[in-house]
Amino acid sequence: MAQKPGLAKGTRDFLPEQARKRKYIFRVIEEEFILAGYQPLETPAMENLSTLTGKYGDEGDKLLFRILNSGEFLKDLSEDQRMNLSASEMSVLICEKGLRYDLTVPMARAVVMNRHLISFPFKRYQIQPVWRADRPQRGRYREFYQCDADVIGSDSLLYEAELMLIYLKVFNRLGIPVKVLYNHRKILEGLALQAGREDLFVPMTIALDKLDKIGNDGVIEELTKAGFTRDKALDLLKRIGEGSMNSFQENLVMSKGIDELNKIWSFISNHPLSAGGLQFSPSLARGLSYYTGTIFEVVPTSVSMGSLGGGGRYDNLTGVFGMEGTSGVGISFGADRIYDVMEELGLFPDELNKPLTLLFLCLDESSQAYAFDLCCSLRDEGIAADVYPEHGKLKKQWKYAEDIRASYTIVIGEDERHKGSFQLKNQSTGMSTECNRSELMMTLKH
Repeated sequence: MAQKPGLAKGTRDFLPEQARKRKYIFRVIEEEFILAGYQPLETPAMENLSTLTGKYGDEGDKLLFRILNSGEFLKDLSEDQRMNLSASEMSVLICEKGLRYDLTVPMARAVVMNRHLISFPFKRYQIQPVWRADRPQRGRYREFYQCDADVIGSDSLLYEAELMLIYLKVFNRLGIPVKVLYNHRKILEGLALQAGREDLFVPMTIALDKLDKIGNDGVIEELTKAGFTRDKALDLLKRIGEGSMNSFQENLVMSKGIDELNKIWSFISNHPLSAGGLQFSPSLARGLSYYTGTIFEVVPTSVSMGSLGGGGRYDNLTGVFGMEGTSGVGISFGADRIYDVMEELGLFPDELNKPLTLLFLCLDESSQAYAFDLCCSLRDEGIAADVYPEHGKLKKQWKYAEDIRASYTIVIGEDERHKGSFQLKNQSTGMSTECNRSELMMTLKH
């Protein structure tokens, strides 16, 4: 009995139409990366678990896909270990590698290993899949692509401005209305200092980052559970609600964060996209286990969906691999969520649905050989063309042309071969134009 085919949970197939749309997204992102001087980097799908573990927190470690050692991986375990070890304890003994969880840690590992071959600051981009053993849901998958750009080896705030502009330019080209939210770790540290609870910085930021999901009351409840008095929690939310950067100057820690954001704004303020696309968000508190300066997050404004990208400044990311004191800043695009948003809003260009310019339909075997020769000449000129593999019945050939959405068709039989002229049919309008070989080339090139 044949096995019923199925997909691993949280993964997807992408048929030709979907794949073309995804490649369009990647192409737009990659073009903007290249224009800004970023260079491509690729790293393996699997890394040593020692590279991955301990970099994403306890929760991240739980979401790592571990790869069983090849061969008889249980032979070195005692009977007692086999019977009494938990799954997580056993995985340490029988798994040495794992699928990459993100692109940032592998990038840091690659930079350290190849630092003598790299010029700093190193501007790299990477577009590759990552894997997380997460619970699949709308906009969240177990296998998905990340599109990252990072600068390693410089603490210049010029790069924060550059990366924010890349966000604005990419989403403008894709037609997705977004806001690029930004904040600074120092502002959040200053808020905790002002409240006299620097010891509660982590639970404070975790609560604030949920503001858009659980609202003011939910945040107040979490803050009071963490140890804030209700008055302090209310005051904190009042400060957050004011929103203006000028209101966060009450201590030197806050002021340093504001000064850096103002410097970034001085780089970017003259660009026409900056006026409506950037928004200071003092409750933004993502990634503070590793971000040390400016924080970014991109949210769509016309559809209900999680963030479409995020990033920030980090210090000493390469330090865990022995290369100390190297600052960096980076952003990531969530390509799969971007795809879902563009599908929902109908933003993909129509021409993505017409991959083939011309299909030849043939009445006999000699015409098929003639068409193939002509088809090869068109391909040599950069024109996408194909020949239907069977000759004879036109009804079947016409249906295929419609199914694959060919832009043009030409029927070739004995008359067309002898005259050297053809009827070029526009599949969209139904109109036909007579042309010879050279005219055909000129018409399709334009």
